[in-house]
Amino acid sequence: MEVKSRHHLRSDEIRELETTLAEALGVDLDGDTYERVDLVGTEFDLVLVDGVPAVFVFEGEPFLTVRGANAYPPERRVVTVDAGAVQFVSDGADVMRPGIVDADEDIDPGDLVVIVEETHDKALAVGRAREPGDDMVGDSGKVVESVHHVGDDLYEFSV
Repeated sequence: MEVKSRHHLRSDEIRELETTLAEALGVDLDGDTYERVDLVGTEFDLVLVDGVPAVFVFEGEPFLTVRGANAYPPERRVVTVDAGAVQFVSDGADVMRPGIVDADEDIDPGDLVVIVEETHDKALAVGRAREPGDDMVGDSGKVVESVHHVGDDLYEFSV
């Protein structure tokens, strides 16, 4: 990934980012420095929190990256998968109903969600919900479309 530009966020931009993520996910970003990184040829941009790519902006919406979700575990918009789904989700596969053991009931279709594994609650991916949270556990069907996962270019990004 090629960096187009970088700039530090103003205090009002930091407040807005922190408020948006606190309301959506129940997380408290506690960084000292916030820097926006505009990338060439990608559908998202990054926000480095203390030098770590913790937030990405996807389709105009700021959301935690996988690394950000592991540093600042979200309380909301979480989908938990079983051990059998870990390898597939980590490789970027969409999430199917049979692999889901739990989902935040307040998830709406179209919401970005963090996908975590049930054993250690570690984030594996970020995806876009296709179904409401209270309808994600079941026998068949694709319910979360993968957007970002462990090992992809965004996860491997370093400055």
